[in-house]
Amino acid sequence: MKEAERALDQLQRAFAGDPWYGAPLMALLEGIDAPMAAAHPIPAAHSIWEIVLHIIAWKNEVRKRLAGKAPADPEEGDWVKTPSPTDTGWRATIDQLEIAQAKLVAGISALTDEDLDRKIGGDRDRPLGSGVSAYVTIHGIIQHDIYHAGQIGLLRKAVRSGER
Repeated sequence: MKEAERALDQLQRAFAGDPWYGAPLMALLEGIDAPMAAAHPIPAAHSIWEIVLHIIAWKNEVRKRLAGKAPADPEEGDWVKTPSPTDTGWRATIDQLEIAQAKLVAGISALTDEDLDRKIGGDRDRPLGSGVSAYVTIHGIIQHDIYHAGQIGLLRKAVRSGER
């Protein structure tokens, strides 16, 4: 198995597969409606919706970097303002998430093991995630997804406990 295929396996497990640590991102989003997604049950914390938009933005940015674009903040912004909390808007956001995942998978699938050694960006810039190899970048987006999935899991519990 090529190294890119191993990374794709981990990316897919974290997204909608069977990860070792628990529920994947898409399972955590099941049953969430627009008001729940837009809620702020933890003061000063992002909402589920804001986190999903953030995940989308970074999936898109990583895909572009892997295709040769110079590292930058996501075009959409790092933390995207949520639209009005309608079920149609929430469904559109979930659709965008699935599209961003599919495009990232396609981009990674096109890489060779040699491509994984290519450095993305110049000097190391930790907040921007640049100055590392494509391999590290891919594993970084996997880690990013898992980190935010954990936040979504906590927010989901907090929102649901407030419904009682």
